Amino acid sequence: MNVSIVGSGYVGTTIAACLADLGHDVINVEIDKEIVDSINAGEAPIHESGLEERIADYAGTNLRATTEYDEVRDTDVTFLCLPTPQTDDGSLDLAIMRAGAESLGRTLESKDGDHLVVVKSTVLPGTTEDVVAPILEGESGTSIGDGIDIAMNPEFLRMGTAVTDFLEPDKIVLGTAFDDAAATLRELYAPILEQENTDLVETDIREAELIKYANNAFLAAKVSLVNELGNIAAEYDTDAYEVLEAVGLDDRISDRFMRSGLGWGGSCFPKDVNALRAGAREQGYDPELLDAVVAVNDTQPRRLVDLLADHFHLEGARIAVLGLSFKPGTDDVRKSRALDVIDHLGERGATVVAYDPVAIENVRPDYPSVEYAESAEEALEGADGAVVATDWPEFDELSFAGMARSVVIDGRRIDVDESALEVYEGLTW
Repeated sequence: MNVSIVGSGYVGTTIAACLADLGHDVINVEIDKEIVDSINAGEAPIHESGLEERIADYAGTNLRATTEYDEVRDTDVTFLCLPTPQTDDGSLDLAIMRAGAESLGRTLESKDGDHLVVVKSTVLPGTTEDVVAPILEGESGTSIGDGIDIAMNPEFLRMGTAVTDFLEPDKIVLGTAFDDAAATLRELYAPILEQENTDLVETDIREAELIKYANNAFLAAKVSLVNELGNIAAEYDTDAYEVLEAVGLDDRISDRFMRSGLGWGGSCFPKDVNALRAGAREQGYDPELLDAVVAVNDTQPRRLVDLLADHFHLEGARIAVLGLSFKPGTDDVRKSRALDVIDHLGERGATVVAYDPVAIENVRPDYPSVEYAESAEEALEGADGAVVATDWPEFDELSFAGMARSVVIDGRRIDVDESALEVYEGLTW
């Protein structure tokens, strides 16, 4: 199938490479020429496991990138993979989505034959039908359902495992208003839908939009509840991990997302939960539980720094921060808990030396006063204390030798050698 993807950020690039891997002919439309040149040269513009190899394999054959919309006319399906950043009040900024829909609509005005437009971006219920669809109709001069079909197909990609998540998902959600649209998407995803462990969910467009938010809100709530239980366990001097391991054996709960620690960050959970909260208030509903979920999450970095301060004065202390990305396997530092920790340490007068395997250059411009090490061992050398903020596998092998003091606050439950150190793990010391 001939597929075009508007937007080549994290989601758009991953989806383009994976669809090419499934045998489709894919064209990426992206306004950033540097990203376009990178993809056409067979290089991944982002750090993501398995992505570089696929772009290298398919670039120049069935995967191409361009800054021009014209090539969309030669495709059957267009995915809108555009950013929907949050505003100051948490609501979505749809300016980029609107602009993309306008450009796409103008392009489709002169296309012969039917075309399916699929919203892949995370948007609140009603956006596809009430915002995107009218723009497409107005710019193309074609009515929805009479030449242009629309659909909503939310993504459930986790950074660090996005390629696997796309190719081996637990579910594919198709929100459609037209039978032909559903049939086209089933054909597109046929190789994946043939897998035994992948469920197909077919629903209306608004339900598909809300499924993504409900999914992320539930996971965020689970993390905050687990962190709340971890904080309570600390007050009783009990091991939260032992408690939560037993709780996770209940098949109604499961053992996933049961590690208390620094909390959630990244580009999805914070934005999606805040957008859902803002959207609920616009509808006249006060989302008290989601407010509490965010409040618990926001306090975790400060609690970690408080733990460090229980052992020595932070003013003038040298603190190693291990890990800067919001999770291992990615260089994304958006809403990273590590940056909150650095902020709190700076407010208390500590000197910070930081290390991350891939994310340093994404932090350096905004944190020029931080000292950056080339290895975890270098960061730890002479440090009064250390904070594990991201559970990169390489940190499991650390002995924490060379520190001036043996105080390590582990916010992610890594497997460290505790023989010579007083190690407080995952905020459950």
